[in-house]
Amino acid sequence: MLAAFLAVVAPADLVLGPSAGAATAPSTSPSAVTWLCRTGPAPDPCRYPESARSVAADGTSVVEDAYPAAHSAFDCFYVYPTVTATAGSANATTDVTPAIEAAAVAQASRFSRVCNVWAPTYRQRTEASLANGLGADRHANLVSYDSLLAGWKAYLAHDNHGRPIVFIGHSQGAVNLIRLLRSQVDRNPRLRSKMVVAILLGGNVQVPRGKVVGGTFAHIPACTTPGQTGCVIAYSSFSTVPPKHSLFGRAGSGVSLQSGQTTAKGQQVLCTNPARLGSRRSQPLTPYFLAPASSAQPWVTYPGLYRATCESKGGATWLEVSSRPGDPRPVVAPTLGPTWGLHLDDVNLALGDLVNDVAKAEAAYAARRRP
Repeated sequence: MLAAFLAVVAPADLVLGPSAGAATAPSTSPSAVTWLCRTGPAPDPCRYPESARSVAADGTSVVEDAYPAAHSAFDCFYVYPTVTATAGSANATTDVTPAIEAAAVAQASRFSRVCNVWAPTYRQRTEASLANGLGADRHANLVSYDSLLAGWKAYLAHDNHGRPIVFIGHSQGAVNLIRLLRSQVDRNPRLRSKMVVAILLGGNVQVPRGKVVGGTFAHIPACTTPGQTGCVIAYSSFSTVPPKHSLFGRAGSGVSLQSGQTTAKGQQVLCTNPARLGSRRSQPLTPYFLAPASSAQPWVTYPGLYRATCESKGGATWLEVSSRPGDPRPVVAPTLGPTWGLHLDDVNLALGDLVNDVAKAEAAYAARRRP
């Protein structure tokens, strides 16, 4: 089954690529939730072989050894991005499809080093529906969210067993996690105490200008130091200033509308630099991309190729990603146009850093709870 996961991964089409068909996965949860990823013996796209080829600028390379999935004291609750292209329907089914599995492999599987990854399927809005406007169909947005909420409640009731939780979402996944955290966690001290960190990429988390909390969330702040817990890592990546009508990086517009965040006055979209939380300087990124199927290693990384810094200008806030001039290694591009920026690669451009951020937060969380 793992070979099938690789066969359908097309990194350039990961977020908006068409579904490659349906392969249902029965649930064993008492709530009849369909699980994309969960702990257990079955093949799981969130537990993928992790060896990588590290390629230097001069073309030389070394192999990074694979790490087995953890049997962790921590859970990760992952929500995948938009991958369903179905025309004629505003919302997808809860079937597990190859496109959804591919998203889980590319975005979530490396986190299995540091947590047990859980991911319910949900009735996400389809690409055809989103093409009509992110905020245009409030009913479809609610169907998408309510479906995820059902999966969350089932996980919490039957599967969590008191373990601390890391939240991970991208694009529509981040939008729905924003709604979920606002309604279920932000104002609930007990659940906030279980939250290790939330990674919400390409979802437009908002804060008052110059502040770290008080916009999207009343009590959950931005992560500003390595090892901080109970906080949010959020950004949208661009290689230049987001245009005026960008879907990301601008408060109260674009993807903000999908999560019901229409307020823009006095607010900005949050940017936290995953390479070093709280840093205002350019920092080197640790990317991980899925390698071609012909590669001996399933992953490839390019140390020293990318750097990133949080920037604000003209009402936009974003993670500006630059590549080393003259470097011959392949560089990602805004393939969907300037309004999308590097959205397709938000996760993979900094995947190594994000996994490390989670590991540091978990260590700090555990240390504070030792007797």
